[in-house]
This record gives sequence, C-alpha cells and structure tokens, in this order.
Amino acid sequence: MNRAFVKEPDEGAPAEGLPERQISEHANYVTPAGLKQLEQEVGRLETRRLELLEQDDDPEDELSYVDRDLRYYTARLESAIPVDMQRQPRRKVAFGAAVTVSQPGGKRQTFTIVGEDEADLRQGKISYVSPLAEALLDARVGKTVLWRRPAGNVELTVEEIGYPGS
Repeated sequence: MNRAFVKEPDEGAPAEGLPERQISEHANYVTPAGLKQLEQEVGRLETRRLELLEQDDDPEDELSYVDRDLRYYTARLESAIPVDMQRQPRRKVAFGAAVTVSQPGGKRQTFTIVGEDEADLRQGKISYVSPLAEALLDARVGKTVLWRRPAGNVELTVEEIGYPGS
C-alpha cells in the first residue's frame, strides 16, 4: 500500500487501542466440555497476565492482547448456559448431539453440535447456529435434510444420533 494512504496518528493523540473481540448475539449454550474449555482458557489467560506483569521488560503489546482475550472469555464464561446432555432427547438431533450423516454416494461424516466457542470443524464440532446444524436440528434417524451452502446444496441423511458424555 502506498504510504500516502496510511493515516498516521496525530502527535500527542492516544494510540488506537486493540479492537475488542466480537461477542455473539446468540445465546451462549455450552456442553460440559465447552464449559470446561472456557474455564481453562480464563485460567490460562489470568496466569499469563500475572507473568507479564512480573516481567522487567515492557510487555505492553502482549499484555493488550491477553487483557482483551481475558475480557472476552470472562464474558463468555459469565454468560454460559450449560446444557445437561442427560436431558437431551435421544431420538432427534438437539444441542450436543453427535450426528452421523451420509451423502448420496455413501460418504459418511459425524458432526457434533456444540456452542460457538467450542466449534472446531477439524474435530467435527460445529456451532449450533451454523447452517449445517440448523439443517440437522430436530431431525430423526432416517430423515433426509437439505444443507444449504454457498457452494451448492447437499442432501444429508441422518444415520445415527448420540450424545457424547451422557
């Protein structure tokens, strides 16, 4: 980028702070594992913050990131709504379900529907507000649902429903 288009801060003006992490407007439902994950992250950030404050050098940059993330995860922990997996329906897809689906052609995949902060597609964990989870919610074994995707719609047939940790 040409330097002519970069706005330099005015002399004496405070530097722009690190932007806050966006907090979702959706209810913060969490699985037991998701709640534990939030608690661990808050603990890790609190420990790292204390370590940075005890350092002799100026840890201001990293401290800004740690403080911002600590505010985010503390807010998420405070707003967490734990969902009891024992009370989830067994015959249909709901929050916390591990759902095995098949596509035309026989390809099978398993997705677990979790809270937003717990979602990790590499582990097969999808947010309950994702288009895939929304397509699967309330489905029963044998039902075919339509997963609407920008890359093209896909029909998925629910093969199995389970609730990990219950």
